[in-house]
Amino acid sequence: MQTVKRLRWLAAAASLLLLVGMSYAEGGGMLQGQRGSMGSSAQTGMPAPAQNAAGYPNGQMGTNNPAGAAGQSMDHEFMMKAAEGGLAEVQMGQLAQQNGESQQVKDFGQQMVTDHSKANDQLKPIAQQQGVNVPTELKGHEKAEYDRLSKLHGDAFDKAYSKLMVSDHKKDIAEFKREAESGTNPEVKNFASQTLPTLHEHLKMAEQLNGGSSSGHGGMGNAKNGSSPQPQ
Repeated sequence: MQTVKRLRWLAAAASLLLLVGMSYAEGGGMLQGQRGSMGSSAQTGMPAPAQNAAGYPNGQMGTNNPAGAAGQSMDHEFMMKAAEGGLAEVQMGQLAQQNGESQQVKDFGQQMVTDHSKANDQLKPIAQQQGVNVPTELKGHEKAEYDRLSKLHGDAFDKAYSKLMVSDHKKDIAEFKREAESGTNPEVKNFASQTLPTLHEHLKMAEQLNGGSSSGHGGMGNAKNGSSPQPQ
């Protein structure tokens, strides 16, 4: 009997030891799994947010730059208006030599042809580099002004042309000054700044044609939309 009891006690003890060993092994596996999960999270979870956080602003700032886009748009708009106005000034200058009465008006018209042709040649390659196709013919307001002047001759032409040149050049000076100060493209800004002195000189000449500077100030409301670029 004692032998049987001893065998039963040994069997119970062995079972108990087996259960303890299994529990320990299971607990260690769970702990290892938890550590592995934490390690995986540290390797795959942590860097991902950091990478996304680093990539997001770079992507946003690189592709969406409102200030840069606005500056480029301003440069392109200026080049288009300068080219349109320059072309108009050349053709109106030619018209002044044909329809004008006074030699002073004819000479001023020739000066416009010379200066604006040269300025247009300076602007064209800059515009092409920026992907801006400059106009080759008059349209819109410039064409309407040209058509109006083309119907006038003699003294009537001289008065209308000189008044238009005053208002045009005041408008031009404001546009070129704005580009020279606030433009973003260095070449376009340089073109505008180098042109300004001659624009001021042309304004003085136009005011003399129009009977003095005081008589020209009232014509700013009639300024055309285009700008007339001039070389220094």
